[in-house]
Amino acid sequence: MPTLKPRHAITETDSVAHALAVARRRWPGEPASRLLTHLIEEGASAVEHADDAETVRHERAVAALTGLADYYPDGYLEDVREGWGEE
Repeated sequence: MPTLKPRHAITETDSVAHALAVARRRWPGEPASRLLTHLIEEGASAVEHADDAETVRHERAVAALTGLADYYPDGYLEDVREGWGEE
């Protein structure tokens, strides 16, 4: 089919054949090209979801660490530095 969009060739390695077999169970009757499109779309969605989850975990970790400042009174760091002496 004519198109101006880039095309990509995929060699059917063992892992690609396995992915197609799995995809056929979910989308029976679809041609291999459409199965690959489904797999690419599902894979992108899974990666985005994992990225979003990682961002949430990171933000929670930063928030937890930021809260540690509440455990130290004002001037604590200056008091600690005074005890270091200059050498």
